[in-house]
Amino acid sequence: MEFEPALIEATLLRRYKRFLADVRTPDGREFTAHCPNTGSMMGCMEPGSRVWLSHSTDPRRKYAHTWQLVQAEGALVGINTGLSNRLVEEAIGSGLIAELAGWPGLRREVRYGDQGSRIDLLLEDGERRCYVEVKNVTAAVSEGVAIFPDAVSARGSKHLEELMLMVREGHQAALVFCVQRGDVHTVRPADAIDPLYGQRLREAAQAGVRVLACGARVWPGGVVLERVLDVDLSRAG
Repeated sequence: MEFEPALIEATLLRRYKRFLADVRTPDGREFTAHCPNTGSMMGCMEPGSRVWLSHSTDPRRKYAHTWQLVQAEGALVGINTGLSNRLVEEAIGSGLIAELAGWPGLRREVRYGDQGSRIDLLLEDGERRCYVEVKNVTAAVSEGVAIFPDAVSARGSKHLEELMLMVREGHQAALVFCVQRGDVHTVRPADAIDPLYGQRLREAAQAGVRVLACGARVWPGGVVLERVLDVDLSRAG
């Protein structure tokens, strides 16, 4: 996907209250932008970082600008979690994710399970179904390894339990890590941050849930998933 109109470059002053970020543009203007990421944004919210913002002309919005990209440790990183479903849908449509190719039908945000959740993408072929959960990944540790989650995620563990339930009921299910940065080749569960999530992820893989990952090319003009990444479920240390 491409950003239209072009993004606005600025310097990050601070990110706070999860949804807010104060920035300064090169001409000295300071204002508050919406931060579309509820995670800890580990490594992606250092004051002084270069950031890129989109601008909306919708008069109903309290904050006209939305933070989209940040330069973190030399890499451009897409921090907008709201884009990840669309990026994975594009990757499925292009054939990048071979394990999810060939489904003629696709629906978004469909209710499923016994807890009233919504699946990000539902692939369909007659009575056959594949439930696809998407997780946006921004945190990287070292040597091209990204981790998820970057904060304790009870919701993420619940989603894995629901995917396992779909497999037990005879459907297919997949979890796709959408890594919005170009300096990563492997994704690992962040056991040191959320050991329960790591446990559930390994249980899900053993139960038949496909655990997949794609890496993005990120530039000021857009973000596109273009590489299949390794997923390492071995236990660290």
